[in-house]
Amino acid sequence: MSLTEEALRDDSEKLVYYTGLPSWITLMTVFNLISPFLPEKNANCKLTPFEQMIVFLMKITHNFGHLDLAYRFLVSTSTVSRTYHRVLDAMSVRLGHLIHWPSRLALRTSMPTAFLKFYKKACVIIDCTEVFIETPSDFLARAQTWSNYKHHNTIKFLIGITPQGTVSFISRCWGGRVSDKEITETSGLLNYLEAGDVIIADRGFTVSDYCRLAMCEIVIPPFTRAKAQLTKKEVDWSRELSIVRIHVERVIGLVKQKYSILQGTLPLSMVGGIDMLGNGDAPIDKLVKVCCALTNLCPPIVPMD
Repeated sequence: MSLTEEALRDDSEKLVYYTGLPSWITLMTVFNLISPFLPEKNANCKLTPFEQMIVFLMKITHNFGHLDLAYRFLVSTSTVSRTYHRVLDAMSVRLGHLIHWPSRLALRTSMPTAFLKFYKKACVIIDCTEVFIETPSDFLARAQTWSNYKHHNTIKFLIGITPQGTVSFISRCWGGRVSDKEITETSGLLNYLEAGDVIIADRGFTVSDYCRLAMCEIVIPPFTRAKAQLTKKEVDWSRELSIVRIHVERVIGLVKQKYSILQGTLPLSMVGGIDMLGNGDAPIDKLVKVCCALTNLCPPIVPMD
């Protein structure tokens, strides 16, 4: 049951299981980045900086209850709660740069084979995903977070990945009621685009007018509209598009699989005072950023050949 530095260094299986990170070197790289911002163990802080990081990683990786973690580390639940928010703030600041929009040259010189035939100008694949939250007591917040798609109160955010499979863009979190189109147009994605870039997305992202402002193109699957069915050419095109678009869903699945805190129903205390119109920097924004940044430290899931 030991979760000391020595125990994790000498047991790679235990390290991966409890932290979600692929190696001891990766874990210590993260620790060296955030440790200057964590207090030393003293009368007011019962955990060492390393233990504080492990408590946080165990919380987001397995969504252990605060009481469970308190028993494991022989501290109070209030200490676990303070530790969670303290490490979350440190990681949000120190690891935020790992969610990076690469240059056009970097993208095109390392483009995976699957994109070279039809989508060699692709710079980002986008999709929205939702995380369940407790039902707010405030009626306005309850309405703004209600998702007709999930039939639950949720928060929603836009995620963009590179063709290589790394997370390159995260929007702030909104209430689940917002549409994919609205969150895309107000997310700031336009600021990263260059003339001639290609965005790949699903059918709900009808933002072609938005993309024209940056002289870009968005590629989405064709609609049947008034037609009984798609033409053979449209079916073939949809098939080719789905081969590359599926990667964003795989990355979203990877983030939620590695950090199961995003799979459950988050208490409102962990969501924080989020503005349901997507303004402000709430704890849930920091959590999503940290989970995606840590995922970027793991091997990519998009094959290069």
